[in-house]
Amino acid sequence: MPNKSRKILVTCALPYANGPIHIGHMLEHIQADIWVRYQRMRNNEVWFISADDAHGTAVMLKSKKLGIKPTKLIKKIKEEHIIDFSNFNISHDHYHTTHCVENLFLLRKIFLSLISQGLINEKEIFQFYDKIKKIFLPDRFIKGTCPFCFSENQSGDNCEICGSIYEPTDLVNPISAISNSVPVLKNTTHLYFNLPVFTNMLNKWIYSGVLEKSVVKKTEEWLKSGLKEWGISRDAPYFGFKIPGFTNKYFYVWLDAPIGYISAFKNLCIKNKKIDFNEFWNKESKCELYHFIGKDIIYFHTLFWPSILEASSFRKPNGIFVHGHLTINGLKLSKSRGFLIKASDWIQCFDSDSLRYYYASKLANNINDIEINLEDFIQKINSDIVNKLVNLASRNTSFIHKYFDGYLSNSLSDVDLYQYFVDISKKIEIFFENRQFSSVIRECIKLLDLANQYISQREPWKIKEDNLDKLHMICTMGINLFRLVMIFLKPIIPDLAKKTEFFLISNLTWESIKTPLLSHKIKKFKKLYNRIHADKILKLSVLCK
Repeated sequence: MPNKSRKILVTCALPYANGPIHIGHMLEHIQADIWVRYQRMRNNEVWFISADDAHGTAVMLKSKKLGIKPTKLIKKIKEEHIIDFSNFNISHDHYHTTHCVENLFLLRKIFLSLISQGLINEKEIFQFYDKIKKIFLPDRFIKGTCPFCFSENQSGDNCEICGSIYEPTDLVNPISAISNSVPVLKNTTHLYFNLPVFTNMLNKWIYSGVLEKSVVKKTEEWLKSGLKEWGISRDAPYFGFKIPGFTNKYFYVWLDAPIGYISAFKNLCIKNKKIDFNEFWNKESKCELYHFIGKDIIYFHTLFWPSILEASSFRKPNGIFVHGHLTINGLKLSKSRGFLIKASDWIQCFDSDSLRYYYASKLANNINDIEINLEDFIQKINSDIVNKLVNLASRNTSFIHKYFDGYLSNSLSDVDLYQYFVDISKKIEIFFENRQFSSVIRECIKLLDLANQYISQREPWKIKEDNLDKLHMICTMGINLFRLVMIFLKPIIPDLAKKTEFFLISNLTWESIKTPLLSHKIKKFKKLYNRIHADKILKLSVLCK
C-alpha cells in the first residue's frame, strides 16, 4: 500500500524543439501520465514536469531554413507541443523550455563547480568539418556505417541497431547529413567532463535498485569497457548558451538538456510558492524523483547525468524508467529519418483514450519495442472498450430507468462477486506501481468477462415484472461492477472516466472501491464511446503523406 506522505517528482525526456510531437514521443508521456494519475488517485503529492529541449545545431539550421530567429522558432514549437500534449490529456503540472534564465543560471553554477573541482579538461582534438556549410559537425549530423555491427546510416555517436557508443571518427564512410559531402578533419579545442572519475560511484549506484535488470545489464557493458571523458562544448555557429571564459564556445545540448529537469522544476517553484525547491533537489532529499526515458538515451541518464548530479551536490533519481522504441511494421518511428505519425494527425482520426489504452495494453516495465498494428488497434478498442466495458453499463442502465426511476437498489445481488473485484484491486495496485500496465488491462478484461457473464446468465431482459426486486439488484450489480473497472482504468482512459463520473453522478476514487453505489440515482445512459471504423486508417495514411 503506497504511503500517503510520498512526495514525487516525475519527468519525461525533453522533446526536441525543431519539429512536431509524434506518437513515439506520446508513448513516453502517456506512460508517465498513467503512472502520475494513479499516484494522484492514491493521494500522493506528485509534480509532473517536462520541457522543450531548445538548443543545438538542428534548431539553428531549422530556423535558418525558415528565415526566422531561433528564439521565434522554439517559442512557436513549444506552443504546438503544449497543444499536442493537451490533446492526449497529458497532465503536466508545468511544461517549460531549456532556453530560460533558470537553466542558464543552473548550468553556469554547475559548470563553475565542475571547474573548481578539476573535473573539466581542455583538449585539442580533430573533429569533422563541413567545408561547404563551414560548420563543425555535431555527432547527429554525421552519418555512416557502424564500426561494430556495420549497420548503415547510423549517427556519429551511437548505433540504433546494436546500441554501441563510439566517436564520430570511428564511423565507416562518414558523410555530412547537412550537405551530403564527405567531411574533413579539422583541429579545434573542446572541454571535457572527467566521467571516469565517477566509475566507482556508478558501479555502486546502478545496483541500488534505480534501474531495471535489462538497463543494468546495458549499463554494465559500458562500465566494463571503460568510461571516457565526455565532451561538453560545441563550436560556433551554434544556438545555445555560451561558455563563460571561452571564446566562441557553447555548452553542448546534452549538458544543458538534463539540467532542464531541474530548471523546469525551479520555474514551477517560482510560480507556485508552496513548493520547496530544495526539499526535492538537495542531496539528502527524502522526496522521490523518477525519469521516464527511451532506451536510446540510457547512456546519458545512467552514467553522465548521475555523475553530474554527484559532482554538483544535487540528489540523484530514485528510478530511471526505460521503455523501448515504437515501431510500425517493424520500423522505428524517427523524426530525423522522416518516418513518423504526428500527434496532431492522429488526433484528427482517433480519440486520445484509444491510443492511451492501446499503449497501456502493451506497456510493461521492460525495454521491449512496442509494435503498432492499426487493424489490431481498431479490433482491440472496439472489443475491449465498446463491446465489454461500455456495453456492461448500457445493458443494465435501461432497466434502472425503465422500472426504478434511475435509482440503484439498496443491496447487491452477489456480495461475494463484488468482494472478488475489490480483492483484485490489491493486485492492480502492484501492477500500477511497477508500471505493468498491460497486466492492469489483462486483469480488467478478465473482470469485465466475469461481469458480462454474470449478467448474461441471469438474463435480466427475461425477468417478469412480478420479480422486480431481483431485476433491480442484478442491474445494480452490473452498474457497480462497471464502476469498479472504470476506477481501475481511470488513469489510463481519463476522458471515458470523466463521462462515467457524469453518468454515475459519482467520482471514481480509489478510496470508494470497497463501498458500492446503493440507493443512488444515476443519469440516463448516453453513448459513452464511439466504435472505431476502418476508414479512419485510410484518413490517417492520407494525412501522413
